[in-house]
Amino acid sequence: MVTKESIQKAYIDYVLTDGEQPKSVYVFAKKQKMAEEEFYKVFGSFEAIEQSIWTDLAATAIAEVKGQQVWAGYSAREKALSFFYSFFELLKSKRSFATWSVKKIHKGFATPMVWQGLKSEFEALSISILQEGIESTELADRKFFADRYKDALWVQFVFTLNFGINDISAGFEKTDEAIERGVNVTFDLFQRSPIDNLLEYGKFLVNNGGIKEKMGF
Repeated sequence: MVTKESIQKAYIDYVLTDGEQPKSVYVFAKKQKMAEEEFYKVFGSFEAIEQSIWTDLAATAIAEVKGQQVWAGYSAREKALSFFYSFFELLKSKRSFATWSVKKIHKGFATPMVWQGLKSEFEALSISILQEGIESTELADRKFFADRYKDALWVQFVFTLNFGINDISAGFEKTDEAIERGVNVTFDLFQRSPIDNLLEYGKFLVNNGGIKEKMGF
């Protein structure tokens, strides 16, 4: 029986064996002894297969971390770290495919099509985590900037993904270190700082008679 999972598995085996995508759906379907129309009932293109593989990795990681009893008691920072660790642990099972897929992606600012589902899953989780952090005052609710926190977290995720693909350390321990350092630095930026206090103080003075009047000028 042709399923999403069976096509994903066959596609991964094909690209890792041949080092490239099949020449056509016809060629791929023939090699897998399936009718071409069976393929199109599940996927519209080879890119759609890749997109589903990346999306499923994220969805599985999210389900795993949310299924942990400790999840509800985690801070926003801890939830982000938990997802990152879970995702990259899962990625080890498909590391060869991930390396092949990432290295053929054209570098640029736009999100690659094969990562669009991954990004949607990631952003939905990020928005939820960050909103909880803002509501609990763990994170600073900065006007104009708070809505961009998810983008900063996505940039950190993509950086870690590229770092991990190129990591040659034993057990990929350097990737674990990159996750810890990167997520912690990013969340440090999301938290209140002396600059936030200074801005709040300046706003208070302006709203209560102005700086010049308060200073006696």
